[in-house]
Amino acid sequence: MTHSRRSDFPLLAANPELHYLDSAATSQKPRAVLDAMRSYYEHDNANPHRGAYDLSVRATERYHVARERIARFLGVADADCLIFTRGTTEALNLVATAWGPTNVSAGDEIIVTALDHHANFVPWQQLALARGAKFVVCPLTSEQHVDLDALRGLVNQRTKVVAFSHVSNAVGTLNPVRDIVAIARSVGALVVCDGAQGAPHLRVGFDELGVDFYAFSGHKMCGPMGIGGLIGKRPILEAMSPYQFGGDMIEFVRDDHSTWNVLPHKFEAGTPNVADAVGLAAACEYLDAIGMDDVLAHERALVRLATARLNEIEGVRIYGPDPSERSGVVSFTVSDIHPHDLATILDQEGVCIRAGHHCAQPLMRRLGVSATARASFYLYNDESDVDALVRAIERAKTLFATPLVV
Repeated sequence: MTHSRRSDFPLLAANPELHYLDSAATSQKPRAVLDAMRSYYEHDNANPHRGAYDLSVRATERYHVARERIARFLGVADADCLIFTRGTTEALNLVATAWGPTNVSAGDEIIVTALDHHANFVPWQQLALARGAKFVVCPLTSEQHVDLDALRGLVNQRTKVVAFSHVSNAVGTLNPVRDIVAIARSVGALVVCDGAQGAPHLRVGFDELGVDFYAFSGHKMCGPMGIGGLIGKRPILEAMSPYQFGGDMIEFVRDDHSTWNVLPHKFEAGTPNVADAVGLAAACEYLDAIGMDDVLAHERALVRLATARLNEIEGVRIYGPDPSERSGVVSFTVSDIHPHDLATILDQEGVCIRAGHHCAQPLMRRLGVSATARASFYLYNDESDVDALVRAIERAKTLFATPLVV
């Protein structure tokens, strides 16, 4: 197991007793990212694309270079096919609202999976309702994998969209992207991948992945909040209408009609989020320097350790597949302790976990629970975080076993 790199992250370095195990919600930010954003604001801040003066030219160049760096990290050769958004949620809604109404009709079918985050579930559900299409939820295996045999039986000539997550945020399942793509392609369906939990942990390689759209969030991959993106295939993006109107996405505005700018600007109305793009590019540089294979190996080593240690605690039930088939997420319950109560007690021990349905209520229903506790590991965690998690759970069990004195 590689070292945790905790010292690279100012918040963690300043709080040595803090055990941050909620990276699936948002990651901490390394000094390199914070420095890059500060440098932009101190030296290059201006509105890009709109000024003939040198400072605006520099801001434009920083924005352009950031896009190219992020595209390279995600394995897309045509950087103009990377559309900046506020994150995965906006990116998925962009596809559903800009592509959906002109391509989905009454009687068509849209398939999602029971693993999906609400952000890749509800937009397609609502599109189906609005267009009179059939909304289909692909079932899971007993280990919370997408049931590929069931998916093969569900797709048909009316299937217009197959949407799924690269990695489950709730139980960590790594989905077999190429197998799902092959099934969807057999009927000519659009393939949409929620990469919010994929991009931070895996080598994405969009151009080889085979999907039509890939959405991601910067804040889960060591970058700032408020920026992420949608990668799409150029012919599909060019055929789509804009989903927002305003500055910089315009080519010409006539009194009776308007025409649109080229990619990526057609989908980026308004003043660009340059500083956050610069910060996200720095995050990509930081992760590439470590190597995404090493990031995943480090997480899996911690997940294996955590799984083994948690299985030794009476009353703990772990959800999801084998550690070799998941990212850095361990989702579990402790008998007789509600996940929210557990999270509160763990917080008193300096252990930060997530408790709830994790924006995956359809999955929780299938697991037969209303909520789970979720510990999510990243490159700045190490064995001491696992030790702290186990100690805190044991303390919680002791507290709940102690009779109340009235």
